[in-house]
Amino acid sequence: MTQQELEKYLWGAATALRGTIDAGDYKQYIFPLLFFKRICDVYDEEFENALAESDGDIEYATFAENHHFQVPENAHWNVVRETTVNVGMALQNAMRAIEKANPETLFGIFGDASWTNKNRLSDEILTNLIEHYSQHKLNLSTVPDDQLGNAYEYLIKEFADDSGHTAAEFYTNRTVVKLMTMIMDPQPGESVYDPTCGSGGLLLNCALHLKEEGREYRTLKLYGQEINLITSAIARMNMFMHGIEEFSIVRGNTLTSPAFIENDEIKKFNVILANPPYSIKAWDRKGFENDPFGRNLWGAPPQGCADYAFQQHMQKSLDENNGRSISLWPHGILFRDAEAGMRRKMIELDLVECVIGLGPNLFYNSPMEACLLITKTNKEKKKRGKVLIINAVKEVKQEKNIAFLEDIHIKRIYNAYKNFKDEDGFCKVVDIKEILEHNASLNMPLYVSNVNTDTDQVSLDDALQNWENSSIELKNSMDKLFKVLN
Repeated sequence: MTQQELEKYLWGAATALRGTIDAGDYKQYIFPLLFFKRICDVYDEEFENALAESDGDIEYATFAENHHFQVPENAHWNVVRETTVNVGMALQNAMRAIEKANPETLFGIFGDASWTNKNRLSDEILTNLIEHYSQHKLNLSTVPDDQLGNAYEYLIKEFADDSGHTAAEFYTNRTVVKLMTMIMDPQPGESVYDPTCGSGGLLLNCALHLKEEGREYRTLKLYGQEINLITSAIARMNMFMHGIEEFSIVRGNTLTSPAFIENDEIKKFNVILANPPYSIKAWDRKGFENDPFGRNLWGAPPQGCADYAFQQHMQKSLDENNGRSISLWPHGILFRDAEAGMRRKMIELDLVECVIGLGPNLFYNSPMEACLLITKTNKEKKKRGKVLIINAVKEVKQEKNIAFLEDIHIKRIYNAYKNFKDEDGFCKVVDIKEILEHNASLNMPLYVSNVNTDTDQVSLDDALQNWENSSIELKNSMDKLFKVLN
């Protein structure tokens, strides 16, 4: 199959669900089913290869070392396919058996979808889904990791487009992800962390970034935490579908129960990329005020907005020598008065390296303008005491209800970040003293205006005279019109 044919084939299963369940729920059924099929087909392929190597030794072909994952005989796709009654129960039992057979790698990966609810998914519907995916083999020789991984990313985007309000929970605009990855520039052997990883796109792109450059990507250490069960499962499947096996993605609430602890302290990472949920109102502010891990570095954010709780968590999680972070936020984080005190401390400590203002509609189903906040624990000497402000709100392509960055936009923003120097109407290197004098506001127009000011200047007297002349002309025109009408 070509890439396009593969994507059409995989998406075909979702179209079979239209009208039976909400579009926002497709992902909790389609992704586990697809992953189940992939595991079984790869297992069969590995079995045949081992059989050929051992001159038909069946016992040798079943050895664990010959397989990525173990698939119990009664939990194979073909067994479920032969089931005609209580298909959902057969699916659920098979998935749980595979999880149990691979406890260290696959525990909980199939999520908690209600496969046995026949009011939602009848035996007929499930049989049709299984037969749809049975049309083609999804083993490694037929569909390599790269091809299936790209198709999986395609499905994630399609589900985001189709599901409306739930999209932002598990999908970050892929063009923004590309820019964020380029700016962070992860190196082989470094640790990369996303505290709110969604479907794992930011983490995954760090590995793919190195792979595309022909550099060693397998030594990259990937860590993520995600509060939603099915979304965290999708992130893990996403890694496996792309052939990445060295990662740790944990389900849980990052603010109340951070997953990665080392020597009773928050674990440190070289690179952090994040698109946290913004302006959360229902969060444990009191607990954060007395945080046992000392993440309230600059204070406790207001109850109605947890943005700086996430930002401080990231800062606490950075390696003290070469830690760097990039986070995607609405512009409000740059200038809201309620957070001025925390923002001031962050700037005074010379942690902010760059702020990039992006255009509107880059968040799913939200017209808000986005921005990227970049921090470093140890800035280069020439950048100390300074912040680069890049006003790129016009560097965006609008299409229907979503926007994206074209390659020309990404290149211009990235080059401005790398150059770290003034560019009229686009970016400016600002001394932190100047920022602090503006009440620690990083609001773009204070430093870099991209409003076109190349217009003729008119004095007040001339403007009044022009207005009076226009009024006279309008009155004369109206008089002529009334005469014609009469």
